[in-house]
Amino acid sequence: SANVRGEVLRLTDSWQEILRRADCPYSVRNLLGEAVAATVLLVETIKFDGSLTLQVRGAGQVELLVVQVTSENTLRGMAKCADVVTGETMQELLGDGQMAITIEMGEGKQDYQGIVPLVGERLQDAIQGYFENSEQLPTRVWLSADENSVSGLFLQKLPGAATQDEDEEDHWDRMTLLAGTVKDEELQTLDADRLLYHLFNEEVVRVFEAESLSFQCTCSRERTAGAIKAMPKTEALEIVEQEGDIKVQCQFCKADYVFNKADVEALFDERQY
Repeated sequence: SANVRGEVLRLTDSWQEILRRADCPYSVRNLLGEAVAATVLLVETIKFDGSLTLQVRGAGQVELLVVQVTSENTLRGMAKCADVVTGETMQELLGDGQMAITIEMGEGKQDYQGIVPLVGERLQDAIQGYFENSEQLPTRVWLSADENSVSGLFLQKLPGAATQDEDEEDHWDRMTLLAGTVKDEELQTLDADRLLYHLFNEEVVRVFEAESLSFQCTCSRERTAGAIKAMPKTEALEIVEQEGDIKVQCQFCKADYVFNKADVEALFDERQY
């Protein structure tokens, strides 16, 4: 009866696939996990036929976080950090930074990008700031991550008249007050039904069918070849002369692509490319 929508998220297998390819300390791992959870929650707020990418750039020990989720329910993520990481909090790890959310809507549709500064103590604060600035919809987000899983809870106030005696603001204030009691341990250990009952046992909650996600990288030899072809031919051949090959490793899945001199020559031969 309240104009409030929500999402509950927990990823295990797909998160483990990302972790198998990510070599980073636990503080960066947890920050990446929160970014994964946030991106999946964001995807469910829009309807599109493409991909949503969350990119966080920092000036601290973590230079870059990137998570991408597609409308086909696939995801991938990576973190780029210094060799030695001593920070624990988001501010210590990222310093002054910014968060960009890019939505590729699909063929024939206009893409969208929103950029906001990193504010607050945790990534969830920055996500809430994004919605306040870009979407102008009251939104609350709770994120949690560890070595086993990533979890999240998302609430958003929807426009429309309340159907009970209470007004919209009363509904929203009550829902966020109840949800605000959630603890990281509860997000990580309680299944969706138990979590919702624990938080909203005096409310009528309508639950929709769950959706599954899986890890999948979009890299390929063809895409990598296209990136090499975007270089000047002289520069590409110079790398081959110095290194013997052009070796490219995907930062998301760690797949290696190797191009020898003949491969590079063929790339720049329009008859063969």
